[in-house]
Amino acid sequence: MLNYGFVPNTMSSDGEEIDAYVVGEFRPVEEFTGKCIAIIHRTNDDDDKLVIAPENVNYNDDQIRALTEFQEKFFESIIIRKN
Repeated sequence: MLNYGFVPNTMSSDGEEIDAYVVGEFRPVEEFTGKCIAIIHRTNDDDDKLVIAPENVNYNDDQIRALTEFQEKFFESIIIRKN
């Protein structure tokens, strides 16, 4: 189970609100507050995705790719993290 949505009151380069995958929360949610652990930067599309997790949860790049593969398999991307 993976929640998918957007960050209200933001604007991405495609003119829409910034999209986000919510990882580490395994029940459907209408709203969620967490921390951004990564950005999936699509190199062949203009629609990056935030990866949001609960405060005490982290995933490595391989885990993020596995969780988002259902959608991201259609795009080329890199995962960006804060150093």
